[in-house]
Amino acid sequence: MPHTNQYSRRSFLRRAVDLGAAAGLALTAEDYEAIAQNVRTSSQPSQLKITDLRVCNVRRHWVVRLDTNQGLHGYGEVRDGASPTYALMLKSRILGMNPCHVDKVFRRIKQFGGHARQAGGVVSIEMACWDLAGKAWGVPCWQMLGGQFRDKIRVYADTPFVKDPQEQARRLKGRMEQGFTFLKMDVPIALLQGIEGTVTWPKGQGVNPFQQWGDANWEWTYKPHPFTGIRITEKGLDVFEAYCLKIREALGWEIPLATDHYGHFGIEDGIKLARRLDKCNLAWYEDMVPWWYVDQYLQLKNSCTTPVLTGEDIYLLEGFQQLIDRKAVSIIHPDLATSGGLLETKKIGDYAMQHGISMALHMAGGPVTMFASVHCAAATENFLVMEHHGVDDPQYDSVADGVEKPLVGKDGFVTVPNTPGLGVELNEEAVKRGLKNPEKEYFPPTTEWDNERSHDRLWSLNTGSTALFPISRGAQGVPGVKGPRHLRFGRLA
Repeated sequence: MPHTNQYSRRSFLRRAVDLGAAAGLALTAEDYEAIAQNVRTSSQPSQLKITDLRVCNVRRHWVVRLDTNQGLHGYGEVRDGASPTYALMLKSRILGMNPCHVDKVFRRIKQFGGHARQAGGVVSIEMACWDLAGKAWGVPCWQMLGGQFRDKIRVYADTPFVKDPQEQARRLKGRMEQGFTFLKMDVPIALLQGIEGTVTWPKGQGVNPFQQWGDANWEWTYKPHPFTGIRITEKGLDVFEAYCLKIREALGWEIPLATDHYGHFGIEDGIKLARRLDKCNLAWYEDMVPWWYVDQYLQLKNSCTTPVLTGEDIYLLEGFQQLIDRKAVSIIHPDLATSGGLLETKKIGDYAMQHGISMALHMAGGPVTMFASVHCAAATENFLVMEHHGVDDPQYDSVADGVEKPLVGKDGFVTVPNTPGLGVELNEEAVKRGLKNPEKEYFPPTTEWDNERSHDRLWSLNTGSTALFPISRGAQGVPGVKGPRHLRFGRLA
């Protein structure tokens, strides 16, 4: 315990005994010692400093832990599928900073984020700072975001695709039996595979309309929708329509049913498909085309009667603004682990609300990302529903402590924690069970990243042909790491 805290407690005890005696209370020093034990003396928020950043793989998700000079730690999580290097490279840039100044930390490092998984490192640190700030001040993150609009968060679970509509309906009914009140399924072009006369596409050069999730030929796999030449015939549209109607009729018309993952075909065929499926009264069409084609989203939205949604790969409010300003979508769909973290995602939600657009949250991470998203959803008025990709993982809940379990209740909602920070802690034993070498893989030291250096400025002090740039503390702000003299104070070519 820091010396200042010891001194504060001794002063408290002396003054308390004196005041108690003056008031005629028969309380002893031992009584006041017992009271003092319940007072948080380990946290002095104004003096809190980040001293370390470590990572650990927790059930296929990279969790970041920020340690501090006061023994507090905070958790964040790198976006699903992203490399922990995105977070580790930022370590030297945040050491010594006060994590309670969350927005200040975020603004220092947000230039190192990008769309989709590239944002993983920046946002994991932002999450961990919120966790630390909440723990330091003794309040939940939703309170620091402005308070609650709701104390439970509705979630939906994506449901694995199968071509048989009866089997797909059975799987979705299973979600309903689990308590989910909102459903989603994929309606991929793979539904047409093997059915002659349903798809037109240019043959050769590795083009395969049915390989939409991964292929050795990356040039084809990642080619945006407008450039593939894939078309769906009327017969193919008949198959899509019949499939979705059978599922809708089996489920009933009351429960919301969203759809996703159609295929890499152009907007004209997206519009044709959307018009065919409008009769199924679906909750939304998700990511019909890449999110940056705002004009195409506007075309789609103006051509059908089902809500249109996108956004899981967009970084920062700026990435959403055109979609919102031009009302090209009905619902925005940020993934908090990409969109910029708790505060930025709340800003995105509030901005969308001003334009009459609701917000659903994409969430394919572990419990840390889940509860970061839960706090944001609790504090954002136009929130609709949040995704949960870990429903079928029987060990998903086991690594989480400090929160109500099961994480998703029988009513299909997650309870918003009222405990400080994110409210979720890691169960060390459960995490270690999932590691091949727990002693070496459970948040190992990352000292090799302590002194990562770069001239990070986004603008120059250049006057003529020279510019002086002091970086002994610089944009990184790491005291004690000065580097060579010619790098500390030098000339930019």
